[in-house]
Amino acid sequence: MNIQDVVDFSQANTAAERYRPATEKVLKGAPQQTLYNHYNSPCGQMNAGVWEGEVGQWKVNYTEHEYCEIVQGVSVLRDAEGNAKTLRAGDRFVIPAGFSGTWEVLEPCRKIYVVFEEKA
Repeated sequence: MNIQDVVDFSQANTAAERYRPATEKVLKGAPQQTLYNHYNSPCGQMNAGVWEGEVGQWKVNYTEHEYCEIVQGVSVLRDAEGNAKTLRAGDRFVIPAGFSGTWEVLEPCRKIYVVFEEKA
């Protein structure tokens, strides 16, 4: 490995993956999402990149651990009991595997993410 193997997000030329959550998961709106997955580990357990989401709300069920840093916009993360946390630019947090609830984008949102999926 050498310096050329370092992934610099500001220099990455990653193709955008555009999608919407599955219809049965959407609670509000038609939230378009865009993913720039800049890094996949050789073992397949870790990914990192940039996610962008449009206004809407959908159900989430995390099988992976995810570190997030909100860099733009406002979202609300709710657990299955309805407890909520508002997420704004500058917020950094980890969503542990096993979390379920909803993600709602109130203002178009952009986040940096690092995902770790445990092997079964």
